[in-house]
Amino acid sequence: MLKKGSKLYSILTGTCPKCQEESMYLNKNPYNVSKLLKMHERCSHCSTKYKIEPSFFYGAMYVSYGVGIAFAVAAFIISKLFIGASLKTTFIAIVVTMIIFMPFIIRISRNIWINLFIGYDPEGKKA
Repeated sequence: MLKKGSKLYSILTGTCPKCQEESMYLNKNPYNVSKLLKMHERCSHCSTKYKIEPSFFYGAMYVSYGVGIAFAVAAFIISKLFIGASLKTTFIAIVVTMIIFMPFIIRISRNIWINLFIGYDPEGKKA
């Protein structure tokens, strides 16, 4: 379903946006909170520098806000419209959803942010 070479592949797998050969993160599991933001400095396959400039990933906070809103709306729709929960229970469902998915939201936001600036280049690999 996901094909290498698409932005969606790099975003969902957390791989290098240029060559898509290795994970950008030291630990692929976003729920290992102590290593949540730890990234390789460069890709070992194509030498792409992930932190393009100091504080580069601060921009991912804006993306994180949008992704968080999407998760909150999804939690609201599922709990209120499909299950028929009360407003109080729906609010609790939104808060619990945000807490549970926060590490995933942070990672996916960083992946989206870097993919806005770096495109896939299969010819850019080192020999």
